[in-house]
Amino acid sequence: MSHAEDHEGTRRDFLYYATAGAGAVTAGAAVWPLVNQMNPSADVKALSSILVDVSGVEVGTQISVMFLGKPVFIRRRTPEEIEAARAVELSELIDPRSENPNKPGTDAADTNRTMDEAGEWLVMMGVCTHLGCVPLGDGAGDFQGWFCPCHGSHYDTAGRIRKGPAPENLHVPVAEFTDANTIKLG
Repeated sequence: MSHAEDHEGTRRDFLYYATAGAGAVTAGAAVWPLVNQMNPSADVKALSSILVDVSGVEVGTQISVMFLGKPVFIRRRTPEEIEAARAVELSELIDPRSENPNKPGTDAADTNRTMDEAGEWLVMMGVCTHLGCVPLGDGAGDFQGWFCPCHGSHYDTAGRIRKGPAPENLHVPVAEFTDANTIKLG
């Protein structure tokens, strides 16, 4: 093999590597916008947590707030509502295993779904788990909790599905009290 043939092989190898490297950079530049567009937008990041003033919520009433584009029900339950929810056995529930992200490893017992030990504060996503409708509240339905008129799902005073097509309880979002009058969602 001559010196000229050896030189050609080196130049050819360099051109292959340079072309492959340029192709990889070009592919990365083309793919990055597609991947980056899947990241949350600035407005979603800004709303990833909100503070809700609950100082005006009286016992037996609820407020609805929008969080991440979905309604959230914040209810201050009466002693009767708490008693009715706590009297239900897990075996009677359609979805006895639903978890509360604020209390990992728990079941759907009323004490595991509420914000406080007394059970007065209940925070849930206001979206029916059947097809995403917004249930009616304030003692609606057969179990005096929430009722989805679109398809007939009935939830009890703890937001647990008791009758109808919905497969799961109303979901509990990540929430905590930051002080006696403020709940942080997210």
